[in-house]
Amino acid sequence: MNLLVGERISIATFKAQTTRHRIMGILNTPQMQICFSDTPGVLKPGYRLQEQMLQFSESALQDADVLLYVTDTVEQPDKHAEFLDKVRRMKVPVLVLINKIDLSDEQGLNALYDRWHEALPGAEIFPISALHRFGVDRVLSRIEALLPESPAYFDKDQWTDKPARFFVTEIIREKILLYYDKEIPYSVEVVVEQFKETDRNIHINAVIFVERNSQKGIIIGHRGVALKRVSSEARKSLEQFFGKSIFLEIFVKVDKDWRSSAKAMKQFGYDLSD
Repeated sequence: MNLLVGERISIATFKAQTTRHRIMGILNTPQMQICFSDTPGVLKPGYRLQEQMLQFSESALQDADVLLYVTDTVEQPDKHAEFLDKVRRMKVPVLVLINKIDLSDEQGLNALYDRWHEALPGAEIFPISALHRFGVDRVLSRIEALLPESPAYFDKDQWTDKPARFFVTEIIREKILLYYDKEIPYSVEVVVEQFKETDRNIHINAVIFVERNSQKGIIIGHRGVALKRVSSEARKSLEQFFGKSIFLEIFVKVDKDWRSSAKAMKQFGYDLSD
């Protein structure tokens, strides 16, 4: 979606479950407006947070005019059989995007193409490489041809439906995903408590919530070195994102078992209402 929209809206790392929310990216050209909705990856939920992430993914099946099912050269069609069954029953066009084809060869790609064609016989399959922008323009042209005509939903200068604070939390969380191992990144949520913007700079106070005191110690690190690294790298990315000087303070607090708490989930912006 970042490549199609031309803005860095969704954070991206090499780790699974990077995306937690459903995020809209809006592509505006003189001829059209396309609203892309990036969802969390499909997974088998193990706690309340993952249940909500799956709900975000399944919600895309209800209101999309065109569904893009993004996979890669490693994932097999039988990994998410139940979800694919729902995709198979959809009444809208489905495009399967096999990403990272630069990591495969022709024989492997042909075999994967056949497996996806068998799994989703009504879908169109597009081998792409987002890294090298191979096949992306072809996908965009096909989306444009398939979308129904309608009035624009958003202003021409709008490129997302999320507020500025959301991107602060996502960029900080991205650095945690990059710099911490094992369960730590998945036990973390970020909340912006203060966001004061002037013409020249932005003052931000943010809190990293973890589930255990031991996790708090790992996030902070010896003499605060680990947290300083996260703060420094997040500040650089935020300055690039907003185009302003950023003054960033980050604190760490414990909220025990927040990933399984309905109250905490709502506080952190996950709407669990059906």
